[in-house]
Amino acid sequence: MADRYLSFAGTAPGRFLTRRLGLPQPTELVRWSAERPHFTGGLLHLTAGKPDLDAELAPVLARAGLRPGAGSPSAGSPVAVVLDATGVRDVEALGEVHAALHPVVRSVAASGRIVVLGAPLDPTDHHQSATQQALEGFTRSLGKEIGRGRTVNLVRLGGDARAAESTLRFLLSPRSAYVSGQVIEVGAGAFAVPDDWERPLAGHTALVTGAARGIGAAVAGTLARDGARVVVLDVPAAEADARAVAERLGGQALTLDITDADAGARIADALPDGLDVLVHNAGITRDRRLVNMSAERWGSVLDVNLGSVLRTTDALLERGAVNRGGRIVGTASIAGIAGNAGQTNYGASKAGVVGLVRGLAPRALAEHGVTVNAVAPGFIETRMTAAVPLFIREAGRRMNSLGQGGVPEDVAETVGWLAQPGSGAVNGQVVRVCGQSLLGA
Repeated sequence: MADRYLSFAGTAPGRFLTRRLGLPQPTELVRWSAERPHFTGGLLHLTAGKPDLDAELAPVLARAGLRPGAGSPSAGSPVAVVLDATGVRDVEALGEVHAALHPVVRSVAASGRIVVLGAPLDPTDHHQSATQQALEGFTRSLGKEIGRGRTVNLVRLGGDARAAESTLRFLLSPRSAYVSGQVIEVGAGAFAVPDDWERPLAGHTALVTGAARGIGAAVAGTLARDGARVVVLDVPAAEADARAVAERLGGQALTLDITDADAGARIADALPDGLDVLVHNAGITRDRRLVNMSAERWGSVLDVNLGSVLRTTDALLERGAVNRGGRIVGTASIAGIAGNAGQTNYGASKAGVVGLVRGLAPRALAEHGVTVNAVAPGFIETRMTAAVPLFIREAGRRMNSLGQGGVPEDVAETVGWLAQPGSGAVNGQVVRVCGQSLLGA
């Protein structure tokens, strides 16, 4: 659905009026397109403290598709800034964070990127823990004030900087347009460098549940673009739509009710060579305040959104149907993180997905060689949100740092990053795709 306020705010009268009235001034975001898959500006690499990643980090940044060194304050507007703060261990070094970014923040291009690199908290050094934790408050606060469609994220590096290449490529590209204010941990897990970063899923099989329409169809499209053979799964009632999506993507349609007790076994039987990517996207809403919510409304949402995810994941892992090196990506929600009136069932189910990720991720990696992560969408422009009453819809759009709703492709791009072989060191993460929503921050 068209965002008329966003269009109006981008005109000269709109800019004047919104400034005078103190209204949000959203900037139209630059997203991935075949014509513009990467940013074309310069990358400014800064340091604070005494980082020990320079030898490893410089070549990783050089491969990110930007022009390293082309964005110095005297050379014009950088499209991206990477601040290596992994060596910040005391309050004095936090002053270097200010000194590094204070002169350049204003010059970052519209829809530009700031990525701060931090280190894991050291349980043996409370000074290091305090100052590294301070980076979270810093990046989230900067994300809320920087404006002009620019994003700010923190990446904690727990190992080789090369393990973060897929994450940095994602955050420093148009693919991450609606991801801001996030803290992403990149551990020391194994990762694979794809032969082609533009098609990192070539030769891989991906299954997306609830993929006949909406966000699921966008996820399937992105994974196919990235080279995967996509299996489009949906309920029998959506068979025609599922087949249309599969045909368009050169994939395969699979129709079944994901809540059936044997759904996992049927998926495994349909894919004898196994899966490399499993995306749990299927979900429903049955909204009512708790005092008016029937047991049927409660149970149906919990069964589709959480029960089926647990059952099919367990079955596929037990059968060995998710290949080693595989990826499982769940779909949580801001409603599961911040709560939402009238959605106690939905919020519970989506918070359950967060718990699944946290509980399963370490074991799945150790026992099966599979990572488990989730995306948590905020206000995404879909047919469902188009039916929301006007004032509630406008509040949903504006109550984030980017001042606008996301689109299904924003969620899909985030799933695509988590799904690729290069993201093997990203495990147990729940990444909000919400434009840094003011709720649950």
